[in-house]
Amino acid sequence: MSLKVLVVDDQGIVRAGFAAVIDAEDDMTVVGEAADGAAAVRLADELSPDVVVMDVRMPELDGIAATRIITGRENAPRILVLTTFDLDAYVFDALRAGASGFLLKDVHASELLHGVRVVATGESVLAPSATRRLISHYASAPERRTTGGPGRLDSLTASQRNVLGLLAAGLNNAEIAESLGITVGTVKSHVNALLRKLGLRDRVQATILAYDLGLARPNPPGPHL
Repeated sequence: MSLKVLVVDDQGIVRAGFAAVIDAEDDMTVVGEAADGAAAVRLADELSPDVVVMDVRMPELDGIAATRIITGRENAPRILVLTTFDLDAYVFDALRAGASGFLLKDVHASELLHGVRVVATGESVLAPSATRRLISHYASAPERRTTGGPGRLDSLTASQRNVLGLLAAGLNNAEIAESLGITVGTVKSHVNALLRKLGLRDRVQATILAYDLGLARPNPPGPHL
């Protein structure tokens, strides 16, 4: 079945360009377009897209606020944020609002399409610059802790904690499997279990939590999360 995609951008030409690229794919269908965050929230409810490609700076309601509203609802679509501005605040705010990915608008069409497909599966995708900024942020503020403290991890098994730490370090499932000497299928099971136990939507939120709780420490990041 085709992935249903909602494209949100206040610039008509940009919005039409993204929509044309996405709609040309056999496995994707653009089910709607919106020019501001308020319309995005409404159409996300009406059209039930699988993925929302979301701009940040828009009138009425910005993309960060719209993302927070959409991801806070039941059976929410995945959000892939695209922006012209590679700013720390946008990266952190978008991810904390529930976005599953963050890319710059100057990405090649193939990268955009890859990003849509990746977030649709429940994985995450970040522009390399965003990954570097995220890791750098936590490297400069190691004392940061989120509400609940380390006790929030008590529900996890030792194996699940290990997987969470490696996930936050930027390893993909195959790399985690190799590091721990287990199968990729087992890694997927651990990831699904820890997301469920911690009430998280995806790997991006798991990464943020791991750093907030001090489970992960900054290392030179790879191109993925």
